Amino acid sequence: MKPLRAVSTSGQTARGEPATVHALPAPRYDRRTVLLHWATVLLVLALWGTAQSIDLFPKGPARYPMRSTHLLLGVLFGAVLVARVAWRWRSGWHRPAARKGPADTAARIVHGLLYVLLAAAVLLGLFNTWVRGDIVYGMFQIPALDPGNLALRKTAGTLHHWVAYTLLALAGLHAAAALVHHFVLRDLVLQRMSLKEPL
Repeated sequence: MKPLRAVSTSGQTARGEPATVHALPAPRYDRRTVLLHWATVLLVLALWGTAQSIDLFPKGPARYPMRSTHLLLGVLFGAVLVARVAWRWRSGWHRPAARKGPADTAARIVHGLLYVLLAAAVLLGLFNTWVRGDIVYGMFQIPALDPGNLALRKTAGTLHHWVAYTLLALAGLHAAAALVHHFVLRDLVLQRMSLKEPL
């Protein structure tokens, strides 16, 4: 893996003399971590899209294909999350903080909350499916845990809904922070998760 090179930006000092600032980027993550990160992003977007599309279909069998797609994407999402956690734990490989101090603390808190919400969204999604039951692509049926318990179905659905939207909001904040690093601070933090090798 090639290290990122320092980037020089030229300007002027208060005395009118040319000045050069070197922005030393943080070390890159390994390729597996990067791939798992972007797979997570794509799956979160796909899950949100399919969830929003379910209600576009009439109630009943017409919704089964989209609900089935959402369910299978959720299972795949759970597998990717397990792979991320296992790789992070097994490799024992952690990048140093991009910025020391409060920024690093805030980043660690956000990352921790993201992992918690990702896991909660998967577990609540599976529990929601189990509570209400479903038919997967018309091929096999998931029996309902308690078919007559409408209150439990509503509670499971509501919890899954709000955890998913909280996850999206926090992920949006995470993405916004990455863009601020890239376009405002210009410290190349975003390059840590780049799929492209640096020049």
